[in-house]
Amino acid sequence: MMKECSVKDNRQHCTCTYEPCSRKGFCCECVEYHRGSGELPGCFFSKAGERTYDRSIENFIRISRP
Repeated sequence: MMKECSVKDNRQHCTCTYEPCSRKGFCCECVEYHRGSGELPGCFFSKAGERTYDRSIENFIRISRP
């Protein structure tokens, strides 16, 4: 069974701090955009990691290591 996407609910939980982003709440569009750029969405990162705006996979691995 497929669940309907709720943009309103998604926006409440979106951790992206990039304010002019047109994809907030549209998670599928966000993932597609960042994947196409070889990146990960901000919601994959810690708060501190997200604020760097470096969405690269390399940065994610680097800052996620203990």
